[in-house]
Amino acid sequence: MFSVDYRDQVCNFILGMADTDNRITSGAVVGSLALSEGDRWSDLDLTFAVADEFNQLDVLEDWTDRIVEKFNAAHLFDLPSGASIYRVFLLPGCLQFDLSFTPASKFGATGPKFKLLFGSAVEKPYNPPPAARDLFGYAVHHALRARFCIERGKLWQAEYWVHSTRDYALNLACLRLGLPSNNGRGYDALPKEVLDAFKDTFVITLEKNELQKALNNCIKGLLSETHLVQDLALQVEPQLQILTAVWEGM
Repeated sequence: MFSVDYRDQVCNFILGMADTDNRITSGAVVGSLALSEGDRWSDLDLTFAVADEFNQLDVLEDWTDRIVEKFNAAHLFDLPSGASIYRVFLLPGCLQFDLSFTPASKFGATGPKFKLLFGSAVEKPYNPPPAARDLFGYAVHHALRARFCIERGKLWQAEYWVHSTRDYALNLACLRLGLPSNNGRGYDALPKEVLDAFKDTFVITLEKNELQKALNNCIKGLLSETHLVQDLALQVEPQLQILTAVWEGM
């Protein structure tokens, strides 16, 4: 595994690239390292502003060539987000490095985990958390899909939908309690009584009765997290209860 010293070396090299590239006007560290020293396992996330007269994709390709050559990095995927584009690399030792570029006129924090290193940033509203109604709606949708896949004998696909139902229900709990509500970031900070409601939602074996048991417990857990969507929950709860019943003639 990578060391903290190696991560720092990579960071210093990338900041040196920015210092000698006249297309770059600002830079910041984002993610866990923006607010603290992180820990032994923290990834490296750096974001930069590109002067508006330059094409940020050209800069990204130029930098990618140097990063791949210097560190034997693997380019995993790109993620466009608004005016920004993120490129994710895997470096030796399992160090993940997220590099992003944004036009200078739109460069700024989209959340609290943003530490400006040089240059300037524009003030912009933070990205809002997901809507409670959407989280609940997705959970209901996924629960339906899970039950139908169980009945069709598509047990691997059913397992996918069961754990997806649980994830949306837990995200709803995180949203209610003011915790990060995406990518499981708030799960470990949830109170024990909340997590206990979901402890029997894991699929142990790919057997129909085990999948049904896990799904039933997901639905019970979901219905315990309807504080923010009470009207919608009252409307759909009877149909969710149907999913937990034994279906005859199937």
